Amino acid sequence: MALAKVAPDAATLRSALASRRTRGARVVFTNGCFDLLHPGHVRYLEAARALGDVLVVGLNDDASVRRLKGPGRPILRVDERAEVLAGLAAVDHVIVFPEDTPLALIETLEPDVLVKGADWAPDDIIGRDSVLGRGGRVERIDVVPGTSTTELVRRIRGGR
Repeated sequence: MALAKVAPDAATLRSALASRRTRGARVVFTNGCFDLLHPGHVRYLEAARALGDVLVVGLNDDASVRRLKGPGRPILRVDERAEVLAGLAAVDHVIVFPEDTPLALIETLEPDVLVKGADWAPDDIIGRDSVLGRGGRVERIDVVPGTSTTELVRRIRGGR
């Protein structure tokens, strides 16, 4: 079942990743709100997964999405967003976090590769220094133009 991919907490996930690492797996981490999953998200996650052996997706909880995106968001509740993400073949683990940034989670999980969209300036990528300081890599993946949740919401509300 896809929901088995949703980690109950960072400590449990860290332990699961440790066993994979002992077998030589490279852990890739990315994060986001992933509200109204669209083709841009799917392509992004597939590209992130291709950078390593295990893809972990940090998912903002509902309160942090509201703080980051404003009232009316998220469209889907965190359990719904987690279920959709966990159902994707590219995603190995989903972990929900309540903070506005994933820094604490990145420092706990110690990914080998940190991934964000190319719309993020390299110096603005949260966790960059932590990952690079441990000898890891930071990768930026091109975003698909015109595919954003904000654009989908605008279209749904009748904008052209």
